[in-house]
Amino acid sequence: MCKVCGDDTHVSQDSRRHFLRNSALAMVGTLSMRLAVAADARSSQAPNAIPPAEALKHLMAGNARYVANTPRERDFSSGRPARAKAQFPIASIFGCSDSRIAPELAFDQGPGALFVMRVAGNIVTPDLLASLEYGVQFLSTPLVMVLGHTGCGAVDAAIKVIKNNTVLPGHLPGLIDAIKPAVVEAERVPTDHLLDAAIVTNIRRQVAQLKEAGPIVAQYYQDRKIDIVGAVYDLKTGVIKQV
Repeated sequence: MCKVCGDDTHVSQDSRRHFLRNSALAMVGTLSMRLAVAADARSSQAPNAIPPAEALKHLMAGNARYVANTPRERDFSSGRPARAKAQFPIASIFGCSDSRIAPELAFDQGPGALFVMRVAGNIVTPDLLASLEYGVQFLSTPLVMVLGHTGCGAVDAAIKVIKNNTVLPGHLPGLIDAIKPAVVEAERVPTDHLLDAAIVTNIRRQVAQLKEAGPIVAQYYQDRKIDIVGAVYDLKTGVIKQV
């Protein structure tokens, strides 16, 4: 009935607008649901939609090939058009900046397989954490690995600062301050190899910190969407071991 004239056969402009508005909202709602379902389907079908344990298995198998000097042969040019459209890394590598370590080589992975963040001493900083959050939330990397290495110069510098009161130049003191707690903790257990112990302790501390790094990484870890592990690279052998 028209609200203006009372005619049962006449539909008012307000009623028409109400009908059209509701119809439009229904169409938008349906479209949104379809887009959400499509996004979920794409996510579940992504090449890196694998369990964290499987991603870790891929990495360690690749390291075994690297150590044995039997890497897989790859045509690096053939996949460029596809990689230009999207990336699907199977792991985020949170590593040290040391020039003697190349994660893609050490794990025998091709371009697009690893999302790598590096800083001397493999310590968690706000900028690197932001990069890690991007990898976890928007690239859906199922695994996060903190990768340290033997003979780490940053950890060794932290030891010298504590034991010898060594004064470092520039911004190095701020970097070393983040590593010193690992040295102090490692010193509590008697050892003839403090550097090795501190390196492992530092890796474990960074792993623990990431597991509680809100709001993104910690939530993904608690929901078991990702795993966070630590490992050390042996400069002499190339072997990567979990710690």
